[in-house]
Amino acid sequence: MNAPFGLLPAAMPTQLTTDPAEAAALLRDGGVVAFPTETVYGLGADALNPDAVARIFTAKGRPADNPLIVHVAEIDAIRAVTSVLPSVAEAFIEAFFPGPLTLILPKATSVPGAVTAGLNTVGVRMPDHALALDFLRACATPVAAPSANRSGRPSPTTWPAVQHDLDGRIDAILQGDLARVGLESTVLDCTGEAPVILRAGAVTLEMLRHVAPATKYAHAASDALQRSPGTRYRHYAPDAIVRLVDTPHHGEADPMHGYIGLTAPAAPQAWGLCHTCTDVADYGHRLYETLREADRRGLSTVYCQRVSEDDLGRALMDRLQRAAAR
Repeated sequence: MNAPFGLLPAAMPTQLTTDPAEAAALLRDGGVVAFPTETVYGLGADALNPDAVARIFTAKGRPADNPLIVHVAEIDAIRAVTSVLPSVAEAFIEAFFPGPLTLILPKATSVPGAVTAGLNTVGVRMPDHALALDFLRACATPVAAPSANRSGRPSPTTWPAVQHDLDGRIDAILQGDLARVGLESTVLDCTGEAPVILRAGAVTLEMLRHVAPATKYAHAASDALQRSPGTRYRHYAPDAIVRLVDTPHHGEADPMHGYIGLTAPAAPQAWGLCHTCTDVADYGHRLYETLREADRRGLSTVYCQRVSEDDLGRALMDRLQRAAAR
C-alpha cells in the first residue's frame, strides 16, 4: 500500500487521523507517521526497518549523519534497543520517564545504523503524552522519530504545522493538541564516567543533578555532541529573519515585524505580531508556533527577547540562537 521507499505520489495528500491504532497500522506496514508528544510532534517509522527509517530522512530532507531518537512506551522496550543499561541510566529512567528526557546509551545490534547515523550509541525516550503512548503501544515496535518538520524549519507544535511542511511526503498525521512543552527533549549521554547534557531541554541540569550530582554540560567542541540531534546544523529557523534583543525597544515596531518575549512593548499594536509571555516556560511553549505564524503573515523579521540562561532558559536560548544563525 506504500509508495516506493522515500517517495509518495505528489497528488496523494497525507492521511489525517485521531485513531492511534489506525496510525500504528500504517507505521507497521512500513509507513512514516507524524504523532504528538509533550515536546513537539515527531515523525515516526519502525526503528528496526531500515527502509522505513530512510523514508524519514527523505521526507524531511535531513542529513544522514544526524541521528534519530527511538521512542518507546514501556521500560522493557529500552532493553531491546540497548546493549547495556548503566545503573545511572536506570536511575534517570525511574526519576524522569515518561518525560522530556532522551538518554544516550550503547545500542543493540538490532538497531540499524541509519537510526544512529552509524554511531554505536542510540538515543531513547518515553514521551509523557497519553496519545503518544497509546500510539507507541499499538505500534508494537520501537519507533525512530525526529521532529516532524522539513529540516531546518521550526519544530512543529501543532498538527497543521506538520501538514504545512510534510503534506504528501508522509503517510499520516495522528492529530493531537498543541504540544505542552514546545521545546525538544533534553539529551543526556549516559555512556561515560559522568552523565553529560548534549542538548538542553525541559529537564534541566539542576533536576538531573538531584539524581546524579556529577552531571554536567558537554563542552561546546566535544565530539560527543554528534551523538545528539539538534547540535550541529542550522535549526528552528523561519523564513523571516530572527533577531535577538535585550528589550522590545531594541527592536523596530513595524507592521512587517513580529515580537516575542517576557517584556511587553510600549505599543503592541504597532507590531505585525506581538506575544508577551508570562514566564520562560510559556515563552518556550509559544516560540515555534510564533515563528511559524510570522511566516504565515509574511513578516520580514521577528525580534525575540533574550532570557537568562538559568534552568529552562538555557534550552530556550539555544533554540533562539540557532534560529537567528544565518
